[in-house]
Amino acid sequence: MFLPLGFEQRSVLTSLGRMVYYTASDTPWRQTSEDDNRERLVFLHGFGGGSSAYEWSKVYPAFAAEYQVIAPDLIGWGRSEHPPRNYTIDDYLTIITEFLEQTCDRPVTVVASSLTAAFTIRVAIARPELFKSLILTTPAGLSDFGENYSRSFFAQIVSTPILDRLLYSAGIATSNGIRSFLEQRQFARANRIYQEIVEAYLESAQQPNAEYAALSFVRGDLCFDLSLYVPQLRVPTAIIWGQRSQFTGPEIGRRFAAMNPQAIRVFQSLDDVGLTPQLELPAVTIGLIRRFLPILTQDTEPQEVEARG
Repeated sequence: MFLPLGFEQRSVLTSLGRMVYYTASDTPWRQTSEDDNRERLVFLHGFGGGSSAYEWSKVYPAFAAEYQVIAPDLIGWGRSEHPPRNYTIDDYLTIITEFLEQTCDRPVTVVASSLTAAFTIRVAIARPELFKSLILTTPAGLSDFGENYSRSFFAQIVSTPILDRLLYSAGIATSNGIRSFLEQRQFARANRIYQEIVEAYLESAQQPNAEYAALSFVRGDLCFDLSLYVPQLRVPTAIIWGQRSQFTGPEIGRRFAAMNPQAIRVFQSLDDVGLTPQLELPAVTIGLIRRFLPILTQDTEPQEVEARG
């Protein structure tokens, strides 16, 4: 397991199975039982072969002295349960809601990534009382503004029975497959990928039944048009977007921000960064989260800042 110092694994039971999460339980972060009453900060990972809460593990310890940090592995990923099923959008909307209901007793700030960030927007629309604010990296439904990812060539290939499992076991859930995906699709610079990242993704990708959630994602079963929902968002939100995101470019994020400036108070693009700035440039991501937390609780004008990272 790849756990930061002072963190432990816990779990809650959702309607789809047991969901593991990681939180500070020991020194240097937790000194007394009163520390459990601190404001909570929830980190939700995105999707892709081998995804898990590890994605945020270089960021969330920086907040453990001030917040009760909670970082789950979503159902079908990491060390949470992997029920063998074709996962749906409603599955993840449900378990995100259930997880927040069970772990947070007051409105919470959620920091979320990519497609999970898009799901979190939908949960925030349906259940705004659960949220204090949102800080999102590259939130996209991957079929935005009328695009249809499920019609792409790769999605069609992965929709072929038997071939899909073969592609997963031989092309995704291997050390070379993980590194290739990170280099080509997730990071702007390959020299920022070190061996621990590959090993953490590989451990998650090789969990029993891990292929079910991953293939549901790659087939496009979980994709949707986020632009249909953004105007309904009322929770204060900040967006971080890597300029070199391979799946969807920053122009999509700017269009989202323009659709609802009352809720989306900050749009921050990062030059020379890919899909997951939290892994590629964790120190920059920590600094931005710290900057956005107070902005999202104030009445401020919407901002767009071009940043180099």
